[in-house]
Amino acid sequence: MLFDIEEELKKLPSQPGVYIMHDAKDEIIYVGKAIRLKNRVRQYFQSSRGKTAKIQQMVSRIARFEYIVTDSELEALVLECNLIKEHQPRYNTMLKDDKAYPYIRVTVGEDFPRVQFARTMKKDKSRYFGPYTSAGAVKDTIDLIHKLYKVRTCNRFLPRDIGKDRPCLNYHIKQCDAPCQGYISREEYAEHIRQVLEFLNGHYDNLLKRLENQMMEAAEKMEYEKAAEYRDLLASVKKVAQKQKITSSSMEDRDIIAMAMNDTDAVVQVFFVREGKLIGRDHFGIRIGAEKDKSQILTSFVKQFYAGTPFLPKELWIQQEIEDMEVIEQWLSARKGQKVRIVVPKKGEKERLVELAQKNASMVLRQDFERNQRDEMRTIGAMNEVASWLGLTGVRRMEAFDISNISGYESVGSMVVYEDGKPKRSDYRKFRIKTVIGPNDYASMREVLTRRFTHGLEELSQLKEQGVEKKFGSFTRFPDILMMDGGRGQVNIAEEVLSELGLSIPVCGMVKDDNHRTRGLYYQNVEIPIDRHSEGFRLITRIQDEAHRFAIEYHRSLRSKSQVRSVLDDIPGIGDTRRKALMKHFKSIEAVQAASEEELSQVPGMNRAAAESVYRFFRKKKDDAPIEIVEETGNT
Repeated sequence: MLFDIEEELKKLPSQPGVYIMHDAKDEIIYVGKAIRLKNRVRQYFQSSRGKTAKIQQMVSRIARFEYIVTDSELEALVLECNLIKEHQPRYNTMLKDDKAYPYIRVTVGEDFPRVQFARTMKKDKSRYFGPYTSAGAVKDTIDLIHKLYKVRTCNRFLPRDIGKDRPCLNYHIKQCDAPCQGYISREEYAEHIRQVLEFLNGHYDNLLKRLENQMMEAAEKMEYEKAAEYRDLLASVKKVAQKQKITSSSMEDRDIIAMAMNDTDAVVQVFFVREGKLIGRDHFGIRIGAEKDKSQILTSFVKQFYAGTPFLPKELWIQQEIEDMEVIEQWLSARKGQKVRIVVPKKGEKERLVELAQKNASMVLRQDFERNQRDEMRTIGAMNEVASWLGLTGVRRMEAFDISNISGYESVGSMVVYEDGKPKRSDYRKFRIKTVIGPNDYASMREVLTRRFTHGLEELSQLKEQGVEKKFGSFTRFPDILMMDGGRGQVNIAEEVLSELGLSIPVCGMVKDDNHRTRGLYYQNVEIPIDRHSEGFRLITRIQDEAHRFAIEYHRSLRSKSQVRSVLDDIPGIGDTRRKALMKHFKSIEAVQAASEEELSQVPGMNRAAAESVYRFFRKKKDDAPIEIVEETGNT
C-alpha cells in the first residue's frame, strides 16, 4: 500500500515516543525521540527554511515513517538509544568507536580473593577498579600486584581444595604464598588483600617506604640480588604512581568531555578521573548526521557512549549544555543506582580542565583530517583521476581479472574488486578454468568473464522473482568499469562477452611497455597516456599487482594441495596406493618402464591385471611416440 505522508501526519499522537524514518528500500535512515510526536515529526515536512542541507536531503528520501509511543520522555530516550545502536541509521550522528575498557577485579567475595583482568563490570560481590584506557597497563599492574602481595591466580575452590594438589609454579618463583597448601592463614591472606585494595585506591606512600627499607636492609646484608629485586619493584610502583596525576581534592569519579568538529566529522575527548586522579584519556570519532549543532552532537555522544559503558561516574563535566539534560541525568542516575550530575563549568580549575580536553580534541581532529586527506588522495582521488582520463563520472567500483597457469596446467582466474580506491577483499573471487586446455589466456579470460557475469545475471533474476530489489553480493554488484590486464586483445574479449550478455559496462585495458610496466590505458580503441607520477597511476599499479598476486596464490594453493603429476596417474587401474608402491619398489619411472610383467606383479598391492596394465601402457607408448616423464619430484 502507498504511504500517504500527509494523512499519516494527521494521525500522529501528542505523546512522547520514538519516530523511525524509512527510505524507498525500507531501510531505516533516521531514528529520533520527541516529547510530542505530533509536533516533532511535522517539523521535518514543513518549510525548508532554517534546515541544514543534510536534513533536507534526508527528508527528500523519506518514503514512510513509523512511531512507538512511550509513557515518558525518559522511556523514549532509552528506546531511541537502543534503536540507534541496533540499526545505525545513515542520518543519525554516530559514535564511530565501540571500545570496551578494561577493569581490575578483586574477588573479595571469595575466602581467598584473586586479582583479575576484566572487560565487563558485573553485579557480583567483587570490587572493580577502572575503567582504564590501556589493557597493557592493566596487565602490568596485575603482574606487579602478584609480585608485591603474592596473591593466588589459580581457579581452585578454596578452602575446599586445600592440599589436594601440589603448589603451582607461582609458588616456586615466589609470586604466590600457596594458600592451596595451607601455607598462609586466611587472616594473613586477608591482610595482603587489604594492602592490594589500598594500592589500587592510589595509596602508595606506605608501600614505597616499605620497599625502600627492604632494599636498604638487603644491601646492608650484602644480599645484592634481593636488593635489586626490591629496587625494580620500587621503580615499578613509582611508574604506576606517576601516571596518577592529581586533578581534584574532592576524590570524586568524573568524566571531563569536550568536542571539536568540522563539516563532516567530530572528535570528542574524554578525561577519566577516578577518586580525584586522572587515570587516562581517550578520544572518539563521530560521524556527523543530519544535526550539525554542537549541542546536538554532544547529546548524541553522551547517550550512545554511556549506553554502552558499564561504569558511570558521579559527574560529567561538559563544555556546554546539551539537549534533554535533565532527562539524561535521570537516565544515568537510574542506570548507576545513585545520583549522576551533568555540570557545565564556567570558571576556575574546572573550566580549565574542560578547555584542556577541547584543545586535545582539536589536535586529534586536525591530525585525523590531514591523514584522511592523504588517504582520500590515494583512494577516492586516485579513482576519480582515472575516471577523468577516460571521460567517465560516478565511478566507485572497479573489477580487474588475471589468469595464472604453468604451461597450461591448472589454469585459474582471479577477480579483484576496488571500491572508492580501496580493495574490497570480501568480494574477491577465484575461478578454476574448466573448458580450456593448455595455455590460452584469451580463451581462459573469456570463460572467467562469462561465468562471472552470467552468475551475476542469474542471481539478479532470482532476486527479482523473490521481489527483492536491493543488489548485494560480489556477483550481483556489477562494476562501474572493467580493468583488463592487457591491451586491445583483452579489451575485445571483455567487450564481446558483455555484448553477448546484453550488458553495457566500460572496459579499459592496462597497456604495458617492453619492461612489463603500465604505460597507458586502452579505451574505446584509443591508447591514453597517463602521468606515471600521479596517484591514478599508482592505483592502477596496485590493482594490477593485486590481481596477479591473488591469481598466483590460488594457483600455488592448488599445486600444493594436489599431488605432483606422474605418468603413472594415466595408467588404468593404478591409483594413489599402487603408484606409491611402484615408486617405493622401483625408485624411478625409468625402472618401472623397464620392468617385466612378472617383476611388476611382485610389487605389494599389484595383481596380475594391474601389472599387465602397466606393462602394456609403457610398451604402447614406446611404440607410438616418445613419452614425457614427470618424476615424483616434479622435474620434467
